[in-house]
Amino acid sequence: MADVYRDPRLGELAGAGVLVTGGGGLVGSRIVAQLAAHGARPIVLDRFDAYPHPVRDLFRVDQYGAQVVLGDVRERATVKWLADRADYVIHAAAYADVAACTRRPDTAFAANVHGTQTVLDAVVTSSVKRLVFVSSASVYGDGTPTQNGAARFTEDQPLTPISVYANTKLWGEHQVRLMLGGSGTGYSIVRYFSVYGDPQIPKPGSHSWVVPWLTLSAHTGQPMRLNGGGHQVRDMVHVEDIAHATILALVTDQAAGQTINIGTGHPTSVRRIAELIATHYPDAAFVDTPMPEGDPRGGFADPRRATNLLGWRPAITLTEGIDRYVHWLRTTPDAIPDWFTTPAAAPAA
Repeated sequence: MADVYRDPRLGELAGAGVLVTGGGGLVGSRIVAQLAAHGARPIVLDRFDAYPHPVRDLFRVDQYGAQVVLGDVRERATVKWLADRADYVIHAAAYADVAACTRRPDTAFAANVHGTQTVLDAVVTSSVKRLVFVSSASVYGDGTPTQNGAARFTEDQPLTPISVYANTKLWGEHQVRLMLGGSGTGYSIVRYFSVYGDPQIPKPGSHSWVVPWLTLSAHTGQPMRLNGGGHQVRDMVHVEDIAHATILALVTDQAAGQTINIGTGHPTSVRRIAELIATHYPDAAFVDTPMPEGDPRGGFADPRRATNLLGWRPAITLTEGIDRYVHWLRTTPDAIPDWFTTPAAAPAA
C-alpha cells in the first residue's frame, strides 16, 4: 500500500475490530488492507464467489484480515455474532453488477435489501460505534446535464434511479437513516462513483467496470466496444482512493449522519477512457455498439463535501490509474478469464 494512505488521522483505529461485509471483493479487500496498515483488526464476511480463484487470491484477504469468515450477509446468526465482536462496521457487501441486477431482481433484492436489513438488525442491538453504508452514484440516475453536457451530482439533489441496482441502494440509504438515526450507533453513507483499479476484472454479460472491459479487449486483440458511441460520462475513482475515503468516513466526527459523494469531480467520457487505454495498445480498434438497458448517461461528483468533512482528495489520476492497470495486466496473465477470449465472449463498455 502506498505511503499516501498511511493517514495519522486513522490512529484511533489501532486495535479496533472493524467488520467489513463484502471484504473479499475489490473495494472490500483494499479497505481491509488499509485497515490492517493502521493497526485495526479487520473482520471479513464474504461469500467469496464474485471472482474466480486466480484473481481472488491476488486480493490477499487472508493476509490482512484478522478474521475471515465464509458466509452470507443474510445469515442472521453469523452477522450478529460478528457485529457483537466489532467496534465499527463497513457494509460493502452487495450484488453490484448493474446488468445482473436487471436480469435477476430477485437476487438483487436478496443481497442488497434483505442482506442490508440483516446487518442493520445486528448493528442496532450491538455496541458498534458507527456503520458506513456503501451506496452508489447510480442513485442519481441521469440527472440534468450542465452546459458542458455532463450532469454534476450534489448530495442533496432529487434522486431518480433508473436501474434495479440503483433502487436497492437508495432503499438501503433510507433504511440506514430510519434505523440508526437517533440510535446508539452512528452512521455515514458514502456514494461511490466509478471505481476501477487492479485486480478488477469484468464479468460475462456486464456493462459495468469500463476500464477492465476496454483494457482486456485491447490486450487480447479484440475491438473496444463503445456502448452508445462512448458518450456516457464517468467520474473514475481509483479503488485505493475509494478505500481511504471510506475509512475516513468511519472515524471522522464531521461525517456522522452525513451522505458523502466519493468522486473526483472530473467528468470523463467512456470514449476518452478508451483513448487513454489505446495509448498502450497502438493497434487497438474501436467499435460503436447499442446502449444497454440501465446504463446511465452518467455524470460527475460535486466533491466538496468529501473535501470539507473528510479532508479527502483523490491521490491517483486517471492516467496513472490506467497505467497501473495495464502494467498489472501485462504482469499477471493468469488474471484474464478463459471466457473472455472465447468466440462467445461479448465485451461491453
